[in-house]
Order: sequence, then C-alpha cells, then structure tokens
Amino acid sequence: MAYLDKLNDRQREAVEFGGTSLGLSPPLLIIAGAGSGKTNTLAHRVAHLLVGGADPRRILLMTFSRRAATELTRRVEKITTEALGSGYAAETLTWAGTFHGIGARILREHALEIGLNPEFSIHDREDSADLMNLTRHGLGFSKTEIRFPSKGTCLAIYSRAVNAEEPLSQVLRNQFPWCANWEAELKRLFGAYVEAKQAQNVLDYDDLLLAWAQVMAHPDFAAHIGATWDHVLIDEYQDTNRLQSRILLGLKPDGRGLTVVGDDAQSIYAFRAATVRNILDFPKAFTPQASVITLDRNYRSTQPILAAANAVIEEAKERFTKSLWTERESSEKPRLVSLLNEADQARHFVDQILLNRETGMRLTQQAVLFRTSSHSGQLEVELTRRNVPFVKFGGLKFLDSAHVKDLLAVLRFAQNPRDRVAGFRVLQLVPGIGPTAAGKVLAAIAPHLHPVEALATLPPPARAGTAWKDLIEALSGLNAADWPAGISRARTWYDPHLDRIYEDAETRRADLLQLEQIAGGYPSQERFLTDLTLDPPDATGGQAGVPLKDDDYLILSTIHSAKGQEWRAVFVLNVVDGCIPSDLGTGSSAEIEEERRLLYVAMTRAKDQLTLGLPLRFYVTQQTRNGDRHIHAVRSRFISRDMLERFDVIHWQPPILADGRPRPPAPLAIDVSSKMRGMWS
Repeated sequence: MAYLDKLNDRQREAVEFGGTSLGLSPPLLIIAGAGSGKTNTLAHRVAHLLVGGADPRRILLMTFSRRAATELTRRVEKITTEALGSGYAAETLTWAGTFHGIGARILREHALEIGLNPEFSIHDREDSADLMNLTRHGLGFSKTEIRFPSKGTCLAIYSRAVNAEEPLSQVLRNQFPWCANWEAELKRLFGAYVEAKQAQNVLDYDDLLLAWAQVMAHPDFAAHIGATWDHVLIDEYQDTNRLQSRILLGLKPDGRGLTVVGDDAQSIYAFRAATVRNILDFPKAFTPQASVITLDRNYRSTQPILAAANAVIEEAKERFTKSLWTERESSEKPRLVSLLNEADQARHFVDQILLNRETGMRLTQQAVLFRTSSHSGQLEVELTRRNVPFVKFGGLKFLDSAHVKDLLAVLRFAQNPRDRVAGFRVLQLVPGIGPTAAGKVLAAIAPHLHPVEALATLPPPARAGTAWKDLIEALSGLNAADWPAGISRARTWYDPHLDRIYEDAETRRADLLQLEQIAGGYPSQERFLTDLTLDPPDATGGQAGVPLKDDDYLILSTIHSAKGQEWRAVFVLNVVDGCIPSDLGTGSSAEIEEERRLLYVAMTRAKDQLTLGLPLRFYVTQQTRNGDRHIHAVRSRFISRDMLERFDVIHWQPPILADGRPRPPAPLAIDVSSKMRGMWS
C-alpha cells in the first residue's frame, strides 16, 4: 500500500480503521488537531475504501462548504488513481457536498413521498428576511407603539430556535432577552411565516435541515434513506448543530460505517447554533462506544507557537486530551506586546508587517486577526495612511450584491411565480412600479393556476409604459429546460435597468457576466439556483474589497473567518479582557469556554511568527453625561501569569509621539530650577 506511505502512524491508523471490507467498520471519531493533516487523512480514508472495493455511489461525504467537498473529491480521485495505476478510470463520488446541499437533493428526490412540491424554491438569508418582513407587516407588527424586533432579528430568533431545537422562550431568555416581551407575537409571526413559505412553495435555509430531520424521525423512512450509503463520513463535526446530529444518528443509528472528523478545541460557531456537545458526546452515542483516534502531530506551526497554544487550551474545562507537537523547532517565541493604546498597537503592527515584507515575506503571507470586525478600525486608518493595501474578510458574496440578487430573482420568479419575495423584487425593477403597485400585482395573480399567464392579462400599471410588455415577454421566454440560454435572456432584459438603477453599472455588469459563465457549468437552472444559494462564491473585483492595482495585500480577518487558514505571520489585536473574551461572551461558562477556543484558533493559524497585542487603554465613545472616556484594560484571562514563560513579553513605546514630535527622554536627575536661580546668585 505505497499510497499510504507518506502518512504518519496516527493518520494511517485512522485511514485503515475497520479495514476495507464491505462489512462496515464500527463508528470512528478522528480528533484532528490544528494543522495535523485532517483533509489529507480524510481523503486517504475515502480512497482506501474505494481501493478496497467500496462503491463510490454508496459513499456519503459531507463538508461545510462546496469548495471543501470539491477539493476532497479531487484528492480522493488523485490518491485512488495513484494506488490503482494510470489505467484506472476514477469514478466520481456522487454524494459529496454540504449538509444543506445534500438535504436539498434528498428533499427534492423524495418530495412527493413527504408532502413537498418538487419544484420548491430555496430562499437565502436575505430573501428569508424579506419574507419575514412581509409577514411581519401583514400582521401589523411594524406599526406597534413599542418598537417590534426588526426582520433580521426575527429571522435570527427563528433560526436559532430551529437549529438548536430550543423552545422559543429559552432562546429569548438566553440569546435575545431584549425581545422577551414579544414572545406571543413572535410565535404568531413564525406560524404565519411558515404558512407563507408553504403557500409560495418555498423552503428557507433552515428548512433544508429541519425537513430532513423531521422525516428521519420516522424509522422506516430513516432506514430507507440510510440504506442509500454504506459509508458516511462527516468533516468538521465540531461545527454541527443539534439538527445535523439528529440527521446523522438517524442515518446510522448503530454507527456502522460512520466516521466523523473534527476538533473540539476549534468549536467556535455557537452563534450559528453549533454545539461542542455533539463531538464531545459522540463516542457515548453508540454501544459499544465509538473508537477515538487523535491526530496530534502539527505540520504548520513552530514548537514555541504550539507550546503557547497548548497552554491556553489545556485550561479548558472539558476536552479530548491532546498536546500538539511538531518537528519544526525554532528559537523564536510568540510575542506578547503591551502598548499604551490602540493607536500604538496599529503603528507597531504595521511596522512589523513592513519589516517582514522587507525581509522577503509577502503581505499575503501575513494576517491580522481580531475578535470583532469593529476592532480593526485604528489599524485600517494606519494602513491607509501608510499606503499598505489590504483586504478584509469576509467580503461581499455574490448573493449579497444587489445587482446579482436582481438577476437571480428574475430566474427564480420565472421558475416559481408563487415566490412572493422574488416577484416583489422583480416587479420593482420596472420603472414606475413601487412596493404598493408590486404588492397589488402579486395579490392579483396569486389565485391563478398559471401566474405568469395571468400576469399578461392584467392591465399594465399606469406608469410602467412599454417596460411592462418587455417584462411579460422576458418571463414567458425563460424556459428552465433551455439552459443556460435562460440566464443570458434574463441578463439581456435586465441590462438597461442596470444602467438606470446603478451609477457603477459597468463594474456590476462584469459581475453578471461572470455569473453567466458560472451558470454554464451547471446542468440545469434548478441545480444552479440551489447550489448558488447554499454556497455562493466571493464577489469579484472591488466588490470584495480586494485591491485592483496591487498583487500583494495584507489580510485582515475576524477569527471566525480565519478558521481553516494559515499564514507565516499572524498578529492578533486586543488580547485583553473585554475583547478576548468579548464582554458579550462571558454570560455563562459555556460562552467563556468558546471564547478560549477562539483565542486558540487564532494562535494556531501562525506558521512562523505570532504576535499578540495588549493595548492598555481604550477610547470608548458613549452617549452619557460623562461623554467619551478612556478605559484601562488587562491581559486576557486566558493567558495566565504561569503561561508568560511561553512568550517573549515586550513593553513597546513608539519612537515618536502621536503628533509627530520626538518622545522625550526618561526623567533625568537634574534640578533645572536650581540652576536657573544660580545664574543670578
């Protein structure tokens, strides 16, 4: 088995666990530490199954992004071809994708059996918020004397209750206490929201898991679905929520053929309803318990960086015991730099970043990480002042761009004319049609069996002019079976509206051309809309904030967005109490433990250099009678005094004052006043 020779002992043990027979191995949990070759190990395990005779059509591989699924599939094919020789024609894993993508596929394939219309549309978060707002307005909650929660907050509450499987009262008490007085109204709103989705043949992002989990509660149907696959492999299991865990245990209740990979120390998405309990409790979910194999050899960071990170995570109250190690020795410890304030922190970080650049380290090999997006304000000002290009993650997504949402709404409305959100957006693209007129048109066509045909029989709105006829012709000509020509027709109709609505139409037009190119790679409009909604690619050009004239730029990122990434040099802003942990993340023991894991994730992104910034004073703007004020900060509680020996502790002062004047020397033992008097004695 030469294709396994490059694996270390622990990786090989995980790959070969259970053998390659079709008898299905017992359940396995692979605890993969940061930088331990998790993706490589998972790819080799799948390839090992294929080499042993497993049917690729009976392997389910679920990840948290379509890009990760594509990369895993590519690696599996490469390893399998290497093992079986160049004459082997690699068969594609037909069931590789995200939880939501696989869920959408299953629900569509079994729609008629479970009471769904197979032509359902899928709403992204913004569309869902818009429909929530329409429902909210229809119930009169937007006219209350006391401000009712916004559409985004309502959707967040709904999503939390669904994914965490928590009662609404508990969600309001723990996560949204300022909305607790609206519990009865919110319950009524959510009921009406579900009815609106069903009437419009729409599923939102959460429904893809909720509906899947609900059908898995029926043992016969669960067994039928579970029998589709012999082997089920899940990546990043620490990021799953209760619904996803319930789906997984429904697929393989005895755990046979089930492998999950993850790291409890990197569970940082509780705000998305992920729970670290899923991975911590996984072994005990089966009888006998699942086997656990730990990957603790790190291939990314130097040993001093790992020693500091290990010290931080060792204080966690509950975890799978592991201590990362590496053969990458170094004499350079991580730097723990205390500074007077955030402005000094920004200046010092930029100094170090530019010094690294002068010694051959590109800006793209360096990153500045922070707990919250607002923390980078001072740094962004300093970078701009010193002409250092940067990109801040995450940038806009295609589906967050208004012009892209416009075009996709045209496609969705043509495919499903009962999609009120899509129709509401499309109708308002026509000059002379506002929200009121759009609502009347949608209400008029709602009772009809063929809404688009009904649209053609309506008298055109008074101010729409010839644009109304153009819209009717465009919608009638969009045939989902004629793909991808349909998106070209939709773009042609939308093009003159783009010039009318947006000043930067040419920049946006380039995005739409790229979107059309992407669409050409999909076999159908339905598949294109589903995949793009569930896993949108990044926007292009200036829309994402990437410098257009520089091929080298610094990375700024929240810690959450940095997970899974690595850089030669990493700088972490504001490693002080109130920032890490966040003031908002200390309400419970579980929240504090997640904040600890956030710092650990930030530290383990670094390969060669790690710098933690500790500004001692913060300037806080407050609307109080005391006005703005400075607050004094203390080192994060996650770095105890006993850990300081793991760091190079530095107290930094700038060589000049903030106003550009040289910093004065330390106080001297000279009595100038006495000397001055002595001149006249």
